[in-house]
Amino acid sequence: RLQKLKEMFISKFGSAPKFYVRAPGRVNLIGEHIDYCGYAVLPMAIEQDILIAVEPVKTEVVQLANTSSLYLDFSTSVNNIQINKTKPQWHNYFLCGLKGIQEHFGLNNPTGMNCLLDGTIPPSSGLSSSSALVCCAGLVTLRANGKTLSKVELAEICTKSERYIGTEGGGMDQSISFLAEEGTAKLIEFSPLRATDVRLPSGAAFVIANSCVEMNKAATSHYNIRVMECRLATKLLSKSKGLDWKKMLRLHDVQTKLGVSLEEMLTIVEEVLHPEPYSTEEICKCLGISLEELRAQILSQNTQDVPTFKLYQRAKHVYSEAARVLEFQKICNEAPANAIQLLGELMNQSYISCKEMYECSCPELDRLVDVCLQFGAIGSRLTGAGWGGCTVSMVPTDKLNAFLKNVKKAYYQTDVQRLALENNSLFATKPGRGALVFVEA
Repeated sequence: RLQKLKEMFISKFGSAPKFYVRAPGRVNLIGEHIDYCGYAVLPMAIEQDILIAVEPVKTEVVQLANTSSLYLDFSTSVNNIQINKTKPQWHNYFLCGLKGIQEHFGLNNPTGMNCLLDGTIPPSSGLSSSSALVCCAGLVTLRANGKTLSKVELAEICTKSERYIGTEGGGMDQSISFLAEEGTAKLIEFSPLRATDVRLPSGAAFVIANSCVEMNKAATSHYNIRVMECRLATKLLSKSKGLDWKKMLRLHDVQTKLGVSLEEMLTIVEEVLHPEPYSTEEICKCLGISLEELRAQILSQNTQDVPTFKLYQRAKHVYSEAARVLEFQKICNEAPANAIQLLGELMNQSYISCKEMYECSCPELDRLVDVCLQFGAIGSRLTGAGWGGCTVSMVPTDKLNAFLKNVKKAYYQTDVQRLALENNSLFATKPGRGALVFVEA
């Protein structure tokens, strides 16, 4: 693949690349939509990745090209990076990583570059192709400008810089992209960022299946509304407990300040919040602020006109999902005889909570989860933001071949559009390694 990329690079730019950078996609085994609430998640890097061939140049221009004809070439001055939030095209994600490094080091005259990108992560599938691209671009810019940073620093910069495109993400994708190691999943904790190895049980394979429904989270408001609902739930829970609610941003902060368990937080949610949606008027009344203050101080730009918010459901999902992550880690560490069964149950509970409490599934994902469970998965759930994208299923190794054959037949071969995408849509994966630089010898 490197050789092929090098040949394409030479024919495109007329000279050879000096180095290559690779950043993997990821699958989140459990812990959906809780990283931006401050809670630990449990992803692993997959073998699919973004690979960029790079040649630093003397001009002040970044030229970007893609091996796929679906993505148009793009070039811009390195001193005038403009990121278009309204149309999140592929090059804007590269610019996020570039800008993040430039700003971190205050680079006045950053190096120009020719870059050719090749990606094997299915786009808009919930396997983090966009974050892998941001991370890859950050590492490319770092290397081209002769700077160094730790993996943790890189992950934190790339998390912040992806927000230039309007996605209020929490940092899981960028962290696993840099901190992943072959053969192990990771428990990723935030503030401070750290990663702990989680050995997955032998005897089970993790299978990714793409629903073939694309979901681009930057281009939709679903994702950002959920972030806001969690923030509003934080404010209302804090106020009800006499905390300084103006300073509280994440559901994790409430638990920390109160010094209680996740189970106790679930009880507090039941006591304080009601299941009916909250209107903006009711939220203002609860907090004792005006609608103008709510819009200016709490709501993000793209949630200003949302009329109602579901706070009870979102908080309930987050606290219960955070508890499932810790339970998952504990089972992996203790490795009881029925570990696979127990982990499968947690994955199934996670999926039901995502579907019913967080409402981030879709009919195709629901169908795919049913098919996977029907043909031998012990646990199956949506992974990534949801509203499309992929499922991840835990399948006993001895049933893997039959499982793949049956799922292909039941889900992909019944639909022309899915059939066309079948080859990249269903695969077993092992925990892969994190981002790397290869230098042309």
